Amino acid sequence: MSLRTPLGRVRGLGSAKEGVEHWWMQRVTAVAAAILVIWFVISVLSMLGANHADFKDWLSCPVTASLMICFLVAVFYHAALGLQVVIEDYIHKECVKVFLLISMKLGCTFLAVLSVVSVLKIAIGA
Repeated sequence: MSLRTPLGRVRGLGSAKEGVEHWWMQRVTAVAAAILVIWFVISVLSMLGANHADFKDWLSCPVTASLMICFLVAVFYHAALGLQVVIEDYIHKECVKVFLLISMKLGCTFLAVLSVVSVLKIAIGA
């Protein structure tokens, strides 16, 4: 006995087999981002009143720079996953949907790379 519809059996269509992975990645990145947001807020609050040189010293610590990069990657990846769901659910014209999905993924990737490079530039001192 099959749970597929007759039309689905004729066309050979079935599950896309990626929905569960997408759902899990949204949850994993949300948890990672939440933990890292707590770290980031506590760190920023501890830096109140610090000058630019103190901030650069703080960010040049390997642990701090690594956590900041993890935070940025988690946030941008989580944002891309969420925006993908919104675009797929609410945009019905296929050509517009494809254009928006490509634009969003390129934009999120560009901003993530730009952010990581900025952290590395500060951390390394180049």
